[in-house]
This record gives sequence, structure tokens and C-alpha cells, in this order.
Amino acid sequence: MNKFEIVTKPLAWSIALLFAAVVAGCGGSTEGTAAATAASTAPTAAGAGTGLGGLGKGPAPVVLGGAGNYVILAKSTITTTGVTAVTGDLGLSPAAASFVQGFSLTLDPTGCFSTTTPSTLVTGNVFAADYNTGTCTTPAVLTTAVLNMQAAYTDAAGRAPDFTEVGAGNIGGMTLPAGTYKWGTGVSILSNVTLNGGPNDVWIFQIAQGITQASAARVILTGGALPKNIFWQSFGVVTLGTTSHMEGVILAQTAIALNTGATANGRLLAQTAVTLDASTVVQPAP
Repeated sequence: MNKFEIVTKPLAWSIALLFAAVVAGCGGSTEGTAAATAASTAPTAAGAGTGLGGLGKGPAPVVLGGAGNYVILAKSTITTTGVTAVTGDLGLSPAAASFVQGFSLTLDPTGCFSTTTPSTLVTGNVFAADYNTGTCTTPAVLTTAVLNMQAAYTDAAGRAPDFTEVGAGNIGGMTLPAGTYKWGTGVSILSNVTLNGGPNDVWIFQIAQGITQASAARVILTGGALPKNIFWQSFGVVTLGTTSHMEGVILAQTAIALNTGATANGRLLAQTAVTLDASTVVQPAP
């Protein structure tokens, strides 16, 4: 071996080993890299706006008007299977009471609303467009509520966004501050998502397609955030997976479907149908 080989061969081996180490480092877990990239797309500060009463962060809240008197409001059908528990009033218009299915309704003597058997199905009253006996104002009140629901949907959809295309539509695993969020696609909640903010902070989610929440995935509120200040405006179908949990007011252009054991703390306001399956829905505190 000549003097040149003695010097260059160890150097070549050292360079090769260093290159291999770099390549190995770059070829680490793609899942970890993807998770880190997704997390990095989440905003870290609240969006612009006035919040609730000018005291909180994020946009001003969406005004629900008469639609805010119902925990579930729909236009075509409200159906349930299994042991469902709804806390709050139900409203259906322009469809008749016969399209409230699975609740075993008993018309009140006034003819203005129904209750359910057992009463635990709906801790509240059920109102429908054909409850117009005597001096009942139910049809007119429901007509106003539906118009208010549609106006609230339009309001939410028209707000100027603070953040766009966060997570390319997959917000699972993220912590989101108050603000207005906009997607030109659907939104997937494949794992828990956290909304962190105070009791006067407001969130508006503008979604051009639908919402798909995976089984057992949860929307979690921290820092004192309240479901009454969270608005999910969805053009497409909203589907909550088996045993998943949602927080906030859903304003759906089409349908809302809760799969077996899904729960919601908020309001389900749909311009077509709401479907429940052994679900629990609780209206938010005022």
C-alpha cells in the first residue's frame, strides 16, 4: 500500500459512514414527520375580531335568533333509533309531526306541542309545523326559527377568515385558538381536537363540503371555552362517528347524522334532516 492509499482510504470510509448516518436520519419515521408537520400548521394565536361582547378573542358570535330556542331544528325529518337522550326542545318545519320518528310522541292537550314516552327521550317539548290547533302560534314560531337558522348559516359562511386550509382539512390532534377558519374542502376529525380559549372567545368553522368525525374522536374544550360560542358551518353532510363527541353549534346546509353512541354538547341545526342512533344531545348553557 503506498502512502497515498494509507491517507485516502480511511478518509473515504469516514465520508461513507457519515453519508450513511445522514441518510438513515432522513429516513426516520414518516409518521412522526407527518404528525409534526400537521401540528406545525395549526395557528398558535387567536384570530382577529371582537369575540363575545367585545371581551373575547376571535370573531363576534353568530346570532341564532329563534333557532337558538331548539337543541335540534330541522326542515324535513328528525329520527332516532336506540336509547337516545335529548335535553332541550325539538323543532321541525315545514314538515309535519309524522316526520318526527322514533320518539313516541304524545300530543299535549293544548295541541301546540308533544312530549315523548319515555320522557327521557326528550327532556323538553317537540314542536312541528302542523301543531296549529286553536290559537297555537307554533307554525309561525317555527317558520321564523327556520328563517333565522338559514340566516345564521349565511352569516357564518360570510365571515372573513383568519386562517385557511389548516391541516389541509384534517384537524385531528391539533389545538386551535379562537378565530374564523375556512376550508375549500371537507373537514376530518380523525383524532381528538382541542379548542383552547376563554369563555368569551369565539370560533367559526367555514367548511365547503362536509364534516367527518371518526369513531371515538372528541372535540375537547379547554381554558373555559364554551360550546355556545363555537359554530360549525358545513355545506355538506355532518357525520359524527360511533361514540364520538362534538362541542358547539352545527349549522348544516344538508343533514346531520349521529352514529351509535355519539354525543353532542351544543345544537344541531340542519336544513334537511337530523338522524340519531342511541345518541345524547345536550343544549349548551346560555
